[in-house]
Amino acid sequence: MSITPFALISILFSLSQFSFGYFLGFYFYTIILGYLWLIQLSTFPYDHALAYASSFTSALAFLVPALFITAPIKPRLAISPDTFGKLLTSIFVLSAIIVVCGALFNLRLVGISEIYSLRNELQFPGLLQYAMGITSNVLLPFAFACFVAQKSWWRATSTLLLLLLFYPITLSKLALFAPVWLLFLGSVSLFLEARTTVALSLLLPILLGVILARLFETNAITYQQFISYFGLVNFRMIALPSSALDYYNDFFTTHELTYFCQINLVKSLVSCPYREPLAIVMQDAYQVGNFNASLFATEGIASVGMNMAPVAALACGLIISLGNCLSSGLPSRFVLLSAGVLAQTFLNVPLTISFVTNGAALLFLLWYITPRSLFERV
Repeated sequence: MSITPFALISILFSLSQFSFGYFLGFYFYTIILGYLWLIQLSTFPYDHALAYASSFTSALAFLVPALFITAPIKPRLAISPDTFGKLLTSIFVLSAIIVVCGALFNLRLVGISEIYSLRNELQFPGLLQYAMGITSNVLLPFAFACFVAQKSWWRATSTLLLLLLFYPITLSKLALFAPVWLLFLGSVSLFLEARTTVALSLLLPILLGVILARLFETNAITYQQFISYFGLVNFRMIALPSSALDYYNDFFTTHELTYFCQINLVKSLVSCPYREPLAIVMQDAYQVGNFNASLFATEGIASVGMNMAPVAALACGLIISLGNCLSSGLPSRFVLLSAGVLAQTFLNVPLTISFVTNGAALLFLLWYITPRSLFERV
């Protein structure tokens, strides 16, 4: 099975303008492209031809609305720039309070290699855990984007420092690298348009990993120097989300579908064949570690199966297009920076978790109420 037909879908990106759907769509396109290449090497016995067709169609069904539905929704709740400034200050203060509360439950300065043995010991109250996820994924990146747009560099820097403090609390790699990631996006987008920045945000990190692999092959660097970057970026950020589709296709070919009962609200209303979260179910089945998967694997394959996965992907694409409409009229660089961390979470967690636990719904609301006149003054 060739990936050439799917590669032609990339033409859609040249025909569309930048939007939140473009940002997320390019990342998802890369995941599906990687899976369609990996499927040729898969040793699992499920129907690979059906899986290829399902993934191809699912990607297309998601991308069309995510890329091309961008009609603006005029805000009915208009707030003044001064009121919005007070909102930003409130976000910063609230984030600082949440950091302090989190530090009361856990504060450990450890290296990346040690976090895996310690994260299972972390226990936070449910409300605080939600607050920390929303703050680190949405509130602080949104505030950072606003301060950058206003050229308020001290406030932007303090926001990144506050974001970094989530690492010793949550022991999350994303929290550790989020400030560097936002600086990278901000620096590249300063010289290049947003669409080019999105492409380079994936291609440059991958290219560096390939260069390090070549240097390791020639004994120019040690294995530890190579794998510490390659394992974190090329494997964890790119290859693992693609591989997750392989595991989910194999598992749910021979096991019951969830029909969305992995969502806690649905599980409380109907019976569900799985008591544990899907990440635990997959870990127990394949012994590959505890990992979540993107909407194509969860809302698609796990919930409705390969045959109906494109329908679920279309529904998810329509939801993402709502973000396009609510952010219409905002500068592309602002949308890029405010969604910079959230886009990473979408690669590894279901759409429903991204919206509730990680705060995507709140980001949509913030985009909606952000005064467009703020950027005209700048």
